[in-house]
Amino acid sequence: MNEVWDSLTSVQPEPSLRVVIGTGIAALLLIAWRPLWRHTRQVVTIAHEGAHGLIAALVGRKLAGIRLHSDTSGVTVSRGHPTGAGMIAVLLAGYPGPALFGLAAAFVLSRGYAVALLWGLLLALVILLLQIRNLYGLWSVVVFGAVVFAVSWWGSPDVQSAFAHLLTWFLLLAAPRAVLELQHSRRGGGGRSSDADQLRRLTGVPALMWVGFFGLVTLGCLALGMVWSGVLPG
Repeated sequence: MNEVWDSLTSVQPEPSLRVVIGTGIAALLLIAWRPLWRHTRQVVTIAHEGAHGLIAALVGRKLAGIRLHSDTSGVTVSRGHPTGAGMIAVLLAGYPGPALFGLAAAFVLSRGYAVALLWGLLLALVILLLQIRNLYGLWSVVVFGAVVFAVSWWGSPDVQSAFAHLLTWFLLLAAPRAVLELQHSRRGGGGRSSDADQLRRLTGVPALMWVGFFGLVTLGCLALGMVWSGVLPG
């Protein structure tokens, strides 16, 4: 346990810029290549629904459960007043959630705590697992958690750092694509129960403006994450 605690609280060596850029390219491949994206998108859904659940708990709503589906969709059910600021906050959290988690991860990595980031992610997945209410969702979170645990426990410091950067890049880069997919679905006549459309019904603000807001937040997080990673000058 002392070794684990030491690794959690110790600053790991900063990876080279080549590693940082290489993991970013690998993350981009996981997002841009459709056969891979069909599977890796589930990580974005986990972060999306986790953000809904986190904000629901913070605003005092009673979290009733989270479901993750094989088509990479998901739903978070919370009990409370169906309108008002609390419900709006919950709906606002979903699409920016993966980008904000990625930005938080980029900040932690910029301070050199790659191992602490991975163990923090494991803790978050365990908490999320307690709220999952369907078999596929359980399987998705357990598999993702097992991969993170394996790297955290058996990976070398270099492997742990590279994997942490890969996850961070993935969240930062995948979040804008999810927003694009949202708008594509809406243009095709689907997605009328989407977060943006629910926000329109609650606020009167057009759904397209909410989609634009999601896009601005995710792109802003990506730009700031690139600065913190050293890819862009600060």
